[in-house]
Amino acid sequence: MLQEQEIRPVLPYTRPKTKEEFFKKHDYVYDEHYDCYLCPANAILSYETTNRAGYKMYLSNPAICQACPFRTQCTESKEAVKRISRHVWAKYVEEADHLRHTEENKRIYAEREETIERVFADLKEKHDDVQFTFFRESLL
Repeated sequence: MLQEQEIRPVLPYTRPKTKEEFFKKHDYVYDEHYDCYLCPANAILSYETTNRAGYKMYLSNPAICQACPFRTQCTESKEAVKRISRHVWAKYVEEADHLRHTEENKRIYAEREETIERVFADLKEKHDDVQFTFFRESLL
């Protein structure tokens, strides 16, 4: 989408928010043709619904998950159901993430840290100083 408009996305890495002992989202393979996920045990997580925020929900079959040897690494659900959400625009985020590893994006991101991030750091420093000054004056 952005590349069609000749805009190069430069996004930071975001760490997965999964517990250490559990499978990460990238351990589940998305099949674009069938619009489903395959879990590490090769069970299918089928499309269920799309919510108002644009996230498509994929659910596993509880009968299959109940007997799965990987269940403790997959879900804590009492119903033995694994749920995965995928935004309708996830394809574009994945493309941007793939570009993150290119030399060009690494160079651009390094410049971003020196310019934009520096501005935010300066603003935060000045803002904290104003808060401290206000707090100190209220004590006097």
